[in-house]
Amino acid sequence: MTRDTFERQLADAVRELNAQSDPPHTLETMVAITPEFFDYCDFVGVSLVERDRIRTPAATNEKLRELDESQYDLGQGPCREAIREHETVLVEDLETDDRWPVWGRAMVTELGIRSSLSFRLFTRPDNSWGALNVYSTRPHAFSDEDVLHGHTIAAMSAVVLARSINDEHLARALESRTVIGQALGMVMERYGLDEETAFNVLRRLASEDNRKLRDLAAQVVADRGLPDAGPALS
Repeated sequence: MTRDTFERQLADAVRELNAQSDPPHTLETMVAITPEFFDYCDFVGVSLVERDRIRTPAATNEKLRELDESQYDLGQGPCREAIREHETVLVEDLETDDRWPVWGRAMVTELGIRSSLSFRLFTRPDNSWGALNVYSTRPHAFSDEDVLHGHTIAAMSAVVLARSINDEHLARALESRTVIGQALGMVMERYGLDEETAFNVLRRLASEDNRKLRDLAAQVVADRGLPDAGPALS
């Protein structure tokens, strides 16, 4: 990718991010547009530190979100290191890298991921608050140029994320979207529905019970299934 092409794509990305209506949509857009800057990028996640735990409010899919967040409980993983120890963490091949054996094996087995790049987004005094994580199913997928481009993308993303963190409604908005995403994934898997149908089922149940969608989603996650699913699925 030439420098002119990269700068043009970056300018387009900034305009697209600025056009989003709220912080959660901005994070989702960040995940959607990041692969455009890499030749071999298959998955993207944005992780945050909240109350000393790693959370991934925006990711390519639910399984990646779960595996990214598992780095906290496992005490290992490149995202965790990028947030807490190193500004950039490059993994050439998770199948042979022995730094995070449990997490790396799960990434290879469950998503076929072989390479990763993690960039610290920004820090506050004595605490790191986020990382942008880029993944590929190819080993040795990321070049030196990718690392340089990634730093620029991460810097741009950090501005967006810092603005989001400073929004007093961000924590609730991110939690709501994360819970709804978890509920959607559970409903899709358990009842064999596509994403649109699963969302319509949740919305219909919430409307019938005069409840907020987020509250219904939290119940679905807690109960591992839909309340009174029969009528909604008919």
